[in-house]
Amino acid sequence: MYAIVEINGQQFKVEEGKKIFVNHIKGAESGQTVEFENVLLVDNGTITVGTPAVAGAKVVCEVVEPLVKGDKVLVFHKKRRKGYRKLNGYRHQYTQISIKQVIA
Repeated sequence: MYAIVEINGQQFKVEEGKKIFVNHIKGAESGQTVEFENVLLVDNGTITVGTPAVAGAKVVCEVVEPLVKGDKVLVFHKKRRKGYRKLNGYRHQYTQISIKQVIA
């Protein structure tokens, strides 16, 4: 059984027992239970597609790591023959969650 759920503006395919990285959830603490009710599709033998969401379906998750930093992304700007160079970088912030239950 799996479901397609929207979390912080992105869609994820989730199954019970899996761990996924989502965009940082503000105010999340380690061990906290979080529920997502914007379930777009559920497959439990028969596929149920929501319009836009499946009524009565939700995904129950537990926060494993509230703040995980992703790989560093470097942004380099240069104008040739002008002596202009600028290097900038950032690391995206994620939250790792574990899927406990898919309720359909």
